[in-house]
Amino acid sequence: MKQIISETMNIIVSQEIEQVCPGFVGACVEAEVVNTPYSEGLWQEIKALGERLRQELTTETLKELSGIAATRRVYRACGKDPSRYRPASEALIRRVLQGKELYQIDTLVDLINLASMAYGYSIGGFDGDKFVGDTLTLGIGREGEPYEGIGRGMLNIHGLPVYRDAQGGVGTPTSDNERTKIELSTRHLVVLINGYDGSQDRVEQNARYIQQLLCRHCQSDGGKYTVYR
Repeated sequence: MKQIISETMNIIVSQEIEQVCPGFVGACVEAEVVNTPYSEGLWQEIKALGERLRQELTTETLKELSGIAATRRVYRACGKDPSRYRPASEALIRRVLQGKELYQIDTLVDLINLASMAYGYSIGGFDGDKFVGDTLTLGIGREGEPYEGIGRGMLNIHGLPVYRDAQGGVGTPTSDNERTKIELSTRHLVVLINGYDGSQDRVEQNARYIQQLLCRHCQSDGGKYTVYR
């Protein structure tokens, strides 16, 4: 079991995660932000990335992206079918490649979706003021463990990697939890980047990219990021 300390949270990577993914590396970005219903500038960036992805990838080759391929391997190692419970990054890129519009939620959520597609990592975005306690532990979902995915209702997280606070699950690579979701009132943003491919360089690049997006679109100084593994 390994523990790191971010600005306000302790983050623990459990032994059960170390066993299925000994090279795991993550990053926590924390920032004070101002959320808005919509950002035209952000959506110009989203559309530009979508055009590039459609030129470079297919719905089959996207599975070979390092972050997505590694997350799928971990799902299988944990006993979950990655084609039934797709990692969020894969689901977002697939939607773009199929010519479908991405859902427009709010600036923070849309920004995290952009960052996830840009690097292929499943990224959790949370209202940091909604966590219970000061510790998040990354483990594996248990049989019958209650979990309400955002817009998905009750989700079977048995065999999914899951972050838990003192009350229970808050985030998986497939869906974050309704209880700690981002809203327009969110001011304390916590973002967790899951690098199951073990690439610290790309995880840090993804963290810095998120900071840049926050500066451009969320009246933020970008906050700080901490790497954990």
